[in-house]
Amino acid sequence: MKLIISGKQIDVGDALRTHVTERLAALVGKYYDSPIDATVTFSREAHLFHTDITVHFGAGLTVNAQGEGTEIYGSFDVASDRAEKRLRRYKRRLKNHHHGATRTLEPALSYVISPREDDEDESDAHVDGAPLVIAENESEIETLTVSEAVFRLDLGAHPAMMFRNSANGGLNVVYRRPDGNIGWIEPNKPSSGVAV
Repeated sequence: MKLIISGKQIDVGDALRTHVTERLAALVGKYYDSPIDATVTFSREAHLFHTDITVHFGAGLTVNAQGEGTEIYGSFDVASDRAEKRLRRYKRRLKNHHHGATRTLEPALSYVISPREDDEDESDAHVDGAPLVIAENESEIETLTVSEAVFRLDLGAHPAMMFRNSANGGLNVVYRRPDGNIGWIEPNKPSSGVAV
């Protein structure tokens, strides 16, 4: 597993690197044979340390977890405990995922768009009224059941996920609502012969 440990304006010493490497190897090795890569990022805001862990397993599976604490080791331990809880909760589903039907992937592009400030001059950052694109990434839209999409949403701690519904072939979105519940958007298909 390729492991990247970094700090945002924090010096990550050898002792912390060793702690992270050993703990992450033990945690991931317990639930999955060969993850592709992992990234651990430390940052500090006032008196709190923040840790972000991302482990990529391939096949579209990514586990994200965050933790914070007054000590840097404590913030990492909170984040790794959350990652372990997610992996433990979905261990059976992770194993069954690889024995299921073949996956269908569609290429797609995702964009990061600059927000438009109210006091911003239109000619400065936006061309012809269109927002400024900061980044463009290639991604894939998978064909999944709704329960698999919710599983991926929970496992990756993402705010939203687009997928092609295996039941009807339509593009659907699942997302995390502010109240903690999961929302599901499934567009209505127009009736035949009706102009839309």
